[in-house]
Amino acid sequence: MNLEPAPFEVAGDGPVLRGESLGDGRDLILCHGLSATRRYVVHGSKVLPRKGYRLHTYDARGHGESDPADDGYGYERLADDLGRVADRVTAGGEPILGGHSMGCHTAVAYALRDPGRVAALILVGPVYTPDMEEEAEMSRWDERAEALETGGPEAFGRVAAEGIESVQYRETIRRLATDRAALHSHPDAVARALREVPRSRPFLSIDELASLDMPVLVAGTGDEADPGHPYEVARLYADRIPRAEFVTEATGESPLSWQGGRLSREIAAFLERHGLEGRPPRASG
Repeated sequence: MNLEPAPFEVAGDGPVLRGESLGDGRDLILCHGLSATRRYVVHGSKVLPRKGYRLHTYDARGHGESDPADDGYGYERLADDLGRVADRVTAGGEPILGGHSMGCHTAVAYALRDPGRVAALILVGPVYTPDMEEEAEMSRWDERAEALETGGPEAFGRVAAEGIESVQYRETIRRLATDRAALHSHPDAVARALREVPRSRPFLSIDELASLDMPVLVAGTGDEADPGHPYEVARLYADRIPRAEFVTEATGESPLSWQGGRLSREIAAFLERHGLEGRPPRASG
């Protein structure tokens, strides 16, 4: 079993995207959230590759090591990028797709566009609903963008932690946001994405989720530690998607989305229940 990451690049019709593949077996592509990088989906866990999945993660346009984008950062373009990655790294067939927050919405946008190319979806920490209060939400993201532009990672981390009532989690969120922001080769591009992505719509009506006719795992988190990813939105997605299952952390635990190993085990168990267990390593030659 190969557990060494294999870097890849996706060029062509769009900015150059950089990522890595790990393991051998059934293709599983996971997309990260806004202002994060590919490190922040399963947080370095190798559970999924060990269980026979070939895990592909990549930095979204303008994030991490990937190139900035002249044509913007809306979900139409993000879904295009996911399709480019799938064409580049998968062995054919229907890959499993998913992600956290922005990455979750990207996977949904892609699946709504081309459901026949998706075996299952993993939706962690969804935020978007078509009727969300846009003015307050947009102002919050604009403040983060300005902080990153004018004060760098430290300022971004401070702003990201504002409004977290729990003293227990406030410092953790500040540290994680600061560390994340320091990984970007093009922070100005991330600042642009912070303004554009929340103003983009991965779908127009919550009723569209009912057309996702594939197994879907929705992972929610408690609002005390992670109010930016409301528990009720994750429940809404699970309720509207016909074949969805819902999972969250136990009361008092840190958010499931922060626990890479635990989240990976939940994903693997879900996929196995639906006959999508990992395959043996591919034969060489």
